[in-house]
Amino acid sequence: MNSNTAAFIRLMKHPLKFRLFLLSKLPSAYFTGVRIKEANEDKCITTVPYKWFSKNPFRSTYFASLAMAAEMSTGTLALIHLYKRKPSVSMLLTKLEAGYFKKATSKTSFVCNDGQLIRQAIEESVATGEPRTVRAKSTGMNDNGEMIAEFFITWSFKARKN
Repeated sequence: MNSNTAAFIRLMKHPLKFRLFLLSKLPSAYFTGVRIKEANEDKCITTVPYKWFSKNPFRSTYFASLAMAAEMSTGTLALIHLYKRKPSVSMLLTKLEAGYFKKATSKTSFVCNDGQLIRQAIEESVATGEPRTVRAKSTGMNDNGEMIAEFFITWSFKARKN
């Protein structure tokens, strides 16, 4: 485990620091209203509201807004395991697959439970010096527990030579 994991989780849970992070690094997620509801080493839950900035002309949440929240649920897990890591490890999104099942007309929550798969890929990359990939799953549900969308996001990790 990365000894800085807890520090990164605290940073992401601080509302002002998290919003400043989004504004500086992911401004579209900031303006859309994507937020982290829960994050630990194993699981991340993000939300995206149904509001003026995130909706489409068909009175539902725009697909790209849903994709941002899904990606953040998987990417946050990667960042938790990479924060201030020595040697550093690069990460790159290499593939995105999506299925949409129901119109998103309210807040949608995305859950990714693949933190340990992501950590394992990072550890293997550090141990071997070779890139590793992970296909992480993020499921979007509305407040009624109905599945809105399912995303599979493939991340590539490669240990840098320090």
